[in-house]
Amino acid sequence: MSQPHAAIPTLVSPRLRLALAAGALATTALAATPPALAEAAAPAAAVPVQAPDTLVRGLPDFTGLVETVGPAVVNIRTNIKPKAAGPDTSLQAQMQQLIEEYIRRHGGRGGRNGTPPGGQDAPDDDDQPEQGYIGSGFLLSADGYVMTNAHVVENSDEVTVTLTDKREFKARIIGSDQRTDVALLKIEAAGLPFVRIGNVDRLKVGEWVIAIGSPFGLESTVTAGIVSAKQRETGDYLQLLQTDVAINPGNSGGPLINMRGEVVGINSQILSPSGTSAGISLAIPIDEAIRVSDQLRASGHVTRGRIGVQIGVVTKQVAEALGLGKPIGALVEGLQAGLPAEKAGIEAGDIITKVQDKTVERYSDLPRLVGMVKPGEKVTLTVFHDGKVKDVTADVIDFGPETPPTLAALDPEAVTSTKSPLGLKVTDLGDADRARLHVKVGVRVESVEGAASRAGLQEGDVVLAIGNVQVTSAKQFVATVAKLDKTKAIPVLVRRGDSANYLVIRPSK
Repeated sequence: MSQPHAAIPTLVSPRLRLALAAGALATTALAATPPALAEAAAPAAAVPVQAPDTLVRGLPDFTGLVETVGPAVVNIRTNIKPKAAGPDTSLQAQMQQLIEEYIRRHGGRGGRNGTPPGGQDAPDDDDQPEQGYIGSGFLLSADGYVMTNAHVVENSDEVTVTLTDKREFKARIIGSDQRTDVALLKIEAAGLPFVRIGNVDRLKVGEWVIAIGSPFGLESTVTAGIVSAKQRETGDYLQLLQTDVAINPGNSGGPLINMRGEVVGINSQILSPSGTSAGISLAIPIDEAIRVSDQLRASGHVTRGRIGVQIGVVTKQVAEALGLGKPIGALVEGLQAGLPAEKAGIEAGDIITKVQDKTVERYSDLPRLVGMVKPGEKVTLTVFHDGKVKDVTADVIDFGPETPPTLAALDPEAVTSTKSPLGLKVTDLGDADRARLHVKVGVRVESVEGAASRAGLQEGDVVLAIGNVQVTSAKQFVATVAKLDKTKAIPVLVRRGDSANYLVIRPSK
């Protein structure tokens, strides 16, 4: 009797091989069964399994990629001249400070991956006049523009770029951007090899990628892995690419390369308990990096727009309680007085869901989308306000340090004090309080108990809205609460300190 599983590819696991064999035997038995019985047995027939060899096409060969892209990858060495100021300016003290900075930067949960010259151990040559970091970079053009990380060259007095053919050049820093961690350098040379830029939108999770760089100062080191995730939130200005490519201190600024030989990212950070590779590496998407480098090349700095809001996360619980549906958008926790968002009529507690028809999927999308608008232009924002959706138009101004207003203590003189069924005793705000808080509505919480306490409200909070209704006075607050359905979750917009957020009261619990 022939073996029905003899032609099964070797990539199939033993368990799957037995399953396929059993299916084949069942099919043979079915063919020999009388028609009536065969018809009854038909529903139990095995479902065809897609052949694994159509999903896995063998291991990749990276040699062609390395030979093609490798010459455009550079080593970057920075020097920081010892400063005369300070109680101890000896080389030993300065190198100890450098090591401590390195440990602080890379010894925790994660960090950026520059490295002192020579690897982790600081040099002990007393004649060495300067210190610095070693990183990586890559050539963007034949005339010597080099992209790297901003943290590789920060605070440096001198930058040296070494090509794979061992030629060295002193580099000029055209500009750097701390928010995206992108820097652009220039060396004086011509006819240089340079990289091709890839399309991040085409990059797929599971796709093979390689990194070339100088981990621990070991130049032209190649490591490989796959894309683990895209649009990884890290709390930074950008969403990053996550890979399992081995990245270590010194890889910073080097290219992440796809199988077409295109650069799709700049290796920038690692998540690790030790500061060395633990299989979670993060790269700046190349499309974002190119946008930054274009501005750096044109003006030496990056110009971004802003509208003057402090934002937070929209949770699923809050989205459901407000009737928003999906937890999308950015919750406006506060506004800067006199800036465009306030002038456009946006209020604390509003949820911005779109910028120029682009959906704000996560709260961190908002500063990036607004930041892409040129200062001086106008931007259309879709806002979820008091249970309704509306569009507002705001001017965009140049990005600068956003300093939240300093809030004074509330006026102790209460106009009206009233207790509501939710366990809240509230009092009216005086005109002076509203002016200090930059709010037009709201009541102050004097005491809290029961359902409101369980929801997290505290004495001193200012309730701006409840159940999508703005609160204008203590009396109106109690009247509004009386009309609410106490069997459902009740969203309460609360101002605490310099920010506003939603809490959800569940009276039935």
